[in-house]
Amino acid sequence: MRKMLRAKRLGVVLGLLILGSFALVGVLSITRGTPVRAVVAVGKAGGPPAITDSLFSRMTELYTGLNMTPGNSAELVNNGEVYKRLWVDLRTAKHTITVQMYFSQPGAVADTMAVVLKEMAKKGVRVLFVLDAFGSMNLKKSWADSLTAAGVEVGLLRQLHWYSIHNATDRSHVRVVVVDGEVGYTGGFGLADYWLGDGKHTDQWRDSNARFEGPAVMGLQAAFASAWAECTGELIAGDTFFPKKAFTTADGGMQAGVFFASPTAGSTPAERFIALSIASAKRTLYVTNSYFVPDDDFRNLLISARKRGVDVRILTVSKETDVKTTWWAGRSSYEQLLTAGIRIYEYQPAMMHSKTFVVDGMWGSVGSMNFDNRSLAFNNESSFVFLDAPFGAKMDSVFADDLTRSREIVLAEFVTRPWYKHVIENGAALLSRLL
Repeated sequence: MRKMLRAKRLGVVLGLLILGSFALVGVLSITRGTPVRAVVAVGKAGGPPAITDSLFSRMTELYTGLNMTPGNSAELVNNGEVYKRLWVDLRTAKHTITVQMYFSQPGAVADTMAVVLKEMAKKGVRVLFVLDAFGSMNLKKSWADSLTAAGVEVGLLRQLHWYSIHNATDRSHVRVVVVDGEVGYTGGFGLADYWLGDGKHTDQWRDSNARFEGPAVMGLQAAFASAWAECTGELIAGDTFFPKKAFTTADGGMQAGVFFASPTAGSTPAERFIALSIASAKRTLYVTNSYFVPDDDFRNLLISARKRGVDVRILTVSKETDVKTTWWAGRSSYEQLLTAGIRIYEYQPAMMHSKTFVVDGMWGSVGSMNFDNRSLAFNNESSFVFLDAPFGAKMDSVFADDLTRSREIVLAEFVTRPWYKHVIENGAALLSRLL
């Protein structure tokens, strides 16, 4: 009898140990971070190469896979302007349309997208449409079914199943629209009415998006192809989706590319891209991000830039945000950054959803990538990246305009905030790896 009891107890203990091990692995999996702590340059230059140095572009390509090519043109299509241009471009398609969205919900925007895609599919255009299973949960099945019935090919990415629960936090945050392999869109927009309007009123999100033409579009198409292969098993190829003329790098035009970030174990392309960009700043670094929750290492990278004399400014959300926990977690880092001389602003009229940065008025990105652990370690992301003074100047101008509707956080005032705000900030910061 005693032997049987001991055997049962041993079995229970072993069972608990196994369950505990699985639980620990799960926790470590959903709270993993990134390891880069500093950018160390050894050479005659005495530091990381400037963004205008050809070595910078080569290093960026080696570290991240980002291919920068000349011959591109681009424009900002911010806020509701993105849809006005998008509906027109989609209706000009002759061969293919590829669309990938993360966040989608019922409303005028989703309905219009459905109407346009069905219209083009009935005209013989091949239309491929990918939705993230988590980001599109609010859409009714009948909405997607109506697309399929009209000839649109629909893929649902990373569906939630019990056997894939360990990957539930790995989302595809990518935004893609490509028309005939010639015109591309990416940014922070989605299929929801939040993005209608001018971003200056409470119910209208302020967002930044890029519309571009040229070889960079092929990078965006490749990002879509990755998602399509994952959810359907089909890897698209051929000159219908990748027209040969799209690869032509004509002289002149903008130096640009598309950065497609796909998470890996350990150091990720996303963290290497951001870290190298920060470390190479010489004069200015202007960051606009809706979910600004830098970890210790990225705070130190920003502070190091300020110590080099770089004018570092951060524009992020105010209490007008859809995720209060993230806002509180981000505020936990304000005091350290402000003390170092970094200037921080919170956008006041509405939810600031932009994800952009500009280095020295020439190098930067417009895309889907947030300044948080989720984007750096977990999500697939897409960004239009440029090396171009005129476009950089336009980005800086938009940044300056946004600051006129923002409140600067002043250190002397911030340190006097009530004690309970310290508690909320520090509590939210404990969850920063999950946000």
